[in-house]
Amino acid sequence: MILTETDQWDAEALNAVISYKAPYKQVWDNTEIGSPWLNLMRNSINAQVWSFKHPDFLAVSATHGTAHLALFDDATWEKYQLTKLAGQKFKSNTLIKESSAAKADAKNFEDANGVFSPADNSIPILMRRGVVFLSCHNAIWEEAAALLKAESNPDKLNHEQLAAELTNHLLPGVVLTPGAVGTLPELQRAGFHYAK
Repeated sequence: MILTETDQWDAEALNAVISYKAPYKQVWDNTEIGSPWLNLMRNSINAQVWSFKHPDFLAVSATHGTAHLALFDDATWEKYQLTKLAGQKFKSNTLIKESSAAKADAKNFEDANGVFSPADNSIPILMRRGVVFLSCHNAIWEEAAALLKAESNPDKLNHEQLAAELTNHLLPGVVLTPGAVGTLPELQRAGFHYAK
């Protein structure tokens, strides 16, 4: 339930994020899958990069609560019927689907329907722009408990096995942490500006 050794999470990747040297960095405390969290991070990046001229700006998502469900792949959503946890607005993980805007000319950053616009708020696009999505082990543990309670466990896994399977189905590039809320102070001590 509680991770105690660095080999239980993505310690090397997390340490690289924490030690990011540029002073232009922000950590978002993202908890609600249905909130405008992806749009807000995209807006922040756009303003930091083009308005304030900080091309080395780093945005990090400390992802937990229902927002954390967006960090799982399609197979996991289908197998465990994650709509039951995410809510009926999310029949599937639409936040990992790329829109046609992803194919727009990236040189035209002012395109109202382009890659930097609200038409392209997706986790894969934000990751390609450098956003780091942190996964919360505590959220995974709680999601596994909720799936067990809902009897949405087709392989009849125990709690530890189910949490491990969920962990193995995080999107490529997502960084597993011991817990999002516990990682926030580490990022703030390292100079990340907190945003909610």
